[in-house]
Amino acid sequence: MANEDIQGHQGEEVHVPETKYNCGENKLDEFNWLAGIPQDQRFNEIIEVRFKNTRKGFYRNVNNLTLEIGDIVAVEASPGHDIGRVSMTGFLVHELMKKLKVIPNIEEMKKVYRKAKPVDLQKWEEARMLEEPTMLRSRQISEELELSMKIGDVEYQGDKTKAIFYYLADERVDFRKLIKVLADEFRIRIEMRQIGARQEAGRIGGIGTCGRELCCSTHVTNFISVTTTYARCQDLSLNPQKLAGQCGKLKCCLNFELDSYLDAQKGFPSKDIPLEVLSGTFYYQKMEVHKGLYWYSSDQRMAVNLTAVPVERVHEVIRLNRKGIKPDNLTNGENQNGIDAGKDLLLQNSGLSRFESKSASKNQRSKRRRPPRKRDDEKK
Repeated sequence: MANEDIQGHQGEEVHVPETKYNCGENKLDEFNWLAGIPQDQRFNEIIEVRFKNTRKGFYRNVNNLTLEIGDIVAVEASPGHDIGRVSMTGFLVHELMKKLKVIPNIEEMKKVYRKAKPVDLQKWEEARMLEEPTMLRSRQISEELELSMKIGDVEYQGDKTKAIFYYLADERVDFRKLIKVLADEFRIRIEMRQIGARQEAGRIGGIGTCGRELCCSTHVTNFISVTTTYARCQDLSLNPQKLAGQCGKLKCCLNFELDSYLDAQKGFPSKDIPLEVLSGTFYYQKMEVHKGLYWYSSDQRMAVNLTAVPVERVHEVIRLNRKGIKPDNLTNGENQNGIDAGKDLLLQNSGLSRFESKSASKNQRSKRRRPPRKRDDEKK
């Protein structure tokens, strides 16, 4: 039903648009890992329904309908009814409610009325067609009222009696007058809901610096705060231009590998302890976490004479220094992993330098093969 036209009561065709509501790879979809296993009917009492802009809700299946993931249903709203898509059913709903620590109150829980009829789908599509012009007009109204806010999106209820206006604002905004003007303009009930810059970037979408689609528009639904401490734990350069995403905030992907970096650094020594050897004092500059290497310099302020020292050797030198012993050198006379002391791994493995060397060698070979040009007097 999702991808086909449905015949209405009066013979007209009602088309369900291919949008975030019924996309087969929507980020709000849940993987049904119990598919094909007979389900207990007792767990069919509560279902999860998804809407637009990462909005979900739990509803009570009072009519004991046979519902599957992807079915379009009409659910109770205040006021009227709304149209959404079933995102989870059965035992998985109860497990999700335990995870989210949701205590269901059966009496107060909103109900599922029915599977959506062609009339419901037609009105739902008409409501969706009104969202963009309503958003543009509401932006003009907010500018006329000189409000320091931006309306990022509008979501109409399935029966066109109510609309949710998603807005961004850095400060507290008094939008009571705005609500009155919007209600008189569109003749609907108005609900204002504030969102952040990450939610707006996920709605708009785009391509990140990694060359892939933004994580917030593909799979990230719960936005966790990101701090520069996460970048320090991964030994990343604290460059705002590189760490910030298209929303202007720190990239969400800084959370993805944070746990692996923290686990790898559990046995690492302190970076603030200088290493004393017979040739002088060496200071920490940087590290390679998953290779277990610390890079030390003979100058505390500059990266001079960089030396790669394994973590085990750093522990050993620190223990010797506490006993008042200075070893002969940092690396114990061994060239660890074939790394030269004064060279950086990034410079050694740089793909740009490899391409430059290849292009230079090709140019030299072409110059050798090219025959010499004749002078003008020789041609005559």
